[in-house]
This record gives sequence, structure tokens and C-alpha cells, in this order.
Amino acid sequence: MNDAHRKARLNHLIAADYGRPADFVLATGISKARVSQMAGPDEPFGEAAARNLARKLDLDDDWFNLQSPTPKEAAAQLFKESQGPADHHVHEPQAAYSTSNAPAPHKAGDLIIHQFDTGGGMGRARVLLSEQPGVIKSWHVDRAWLQHNVPSHSGVQNLAIVTGFGPSMIGMYNPGDPLLVDMGCNVVTHDAPYFFRIGEEGYIKLLQRVPEFDGPGHVIRAISKNPDYPPFDINPKNPHFEVLGKVLTCWRSEHY
Repeated sequence: MNDAHRKARLNHLIAADYGRPADFVLATGISKARVSQMAGPDEPFGEAAARNLARKLDLDDDWFNLQSPTPKEAAAQLFKESQGPADHHVHEPQAAYSTSNAPAPHKAGDLIIHQFDTGGGMGRARVLLSEQPGVIKSWHVDRAWLQHNVPSHSGVQNLAIVTGFGPSMIGMYNPGDPLLVDMGCNVVTHDAPYFFRIGEEGYIKLLQRVPEFDGPGHVIRAISKNPDYPPFDINPKNPHFEVLGKVLTCWRSEHY
């Protein structure tokens, strides 16, 4: 399919599921300029860009090349099919609950918080997360939830989900638990849990600025919550060290 088809599909998706381009920007965190570029007539909306956007929106990779329904259209169709053919018989009361498993359509102004992309690209290094038991791909939340549960962050577009990995932070979270990370916080300004990499290896640790023993500078001490893992120091000037984001909140699971 060509650019014109993909652009038409994107504009249809925005209109059908979000209402206005501004609502699409709010819900997805994609910049207004980027949306205008992809949907407008002047710039290309190529195959690779379409696939990347489809993944970000949890759509099939080829969605923009096909004629598939939007998520909201699919949910409406599922609802219609679940009602069965119209008739004049009196239905039992429980029939009213037959659509309880139908997916809820996106509402204008809702937010989709996606998983952190470990694959790199756009000048960012690939990140390996060892012992990660699967991933949480995205959260679909309304703005009220964000305001009440995450009152401070650098911008909705900078929020990402990281699925907990490894045993070193047990006590703060368990492997497989969701962590909400602010990818706009890339400097250790105070003691807090951070998501960072050394080389390609990803870590989540409590990071603490510690004065150097024999100089005016400081080192960054990485501290695990699990006492079985000793702390280690990082030279903040190490070119292989990069702070990817600050952990804002996490949820610790319990099995019953």
C-alpha cells in the first residue's frame, strides 16, 4: 500500500477512536508535530513508520496497510454480535450481562502508557533486561487516574511501563510487577530509584550521590533492596552509564 492509503487509515483511526487530532496526541503521547507529519499531505508516512506506530498503539503490524476495523469499531461489532438476532421474545434478566467481556472502546482524552522500548533506535542504545518474566505492553488509563496516582512527572509523553525483572529489588517489587518510569528524568539529582543501563545491561536500583573519598566530586552508589546483593559504585562520567528514567511508583504483587 502507498502513503496515501496509510495516511487515510491514520486519519480514520483518529476520527473514529479519538475524535480529534488533539485528543489523539493526549492519549498516545505522540507529539503534535509528528502526528501532523504522518497524517498530513506534505511528508511521507512510510512502511517502517507505519509499523512502528501500529506497535505503539497495540495494533497489528500491517494495520495501516489493511482495511481492518479500528479498536473502537471492533468493540462495537463484538457488542452487536453478542446481542444475537433481534426477536420479540422476552429475555431472561441475565442476558443483559452477556457483553461483560467485550473490550471497552478508547474514550477521547484517555491515555495509553506504553512499555519501555528496549530495542534502541533514534540514537539510543539497546537495553537487555535479564530474568524478565514476560512484559506488560501497555496501560490504558483515564486522566483522573493519572492525576490522583501520579501527581508529579515531566510530561505524559515521557511516561513508560517497565516490567520488573531479576531478584535484586525484591522488597520493593517482584519480578513481573509493573513500574511506572519517567523517561524525562535522566540525571541523578537526589536519592531515588532509577532505571539505568551500563553498556547494554539494564538495572533498576536506588541511586545515591556519595562524595568521593579523595576528591571534590562524587560517585553514584547503586543500592539493591534485596540484602543479598551488595551495593556498587558508578563513575557518573562513565560513557557506558546512562540514566534512562526515574521510577515514580511501582506495584508489588502478592499471591493468594
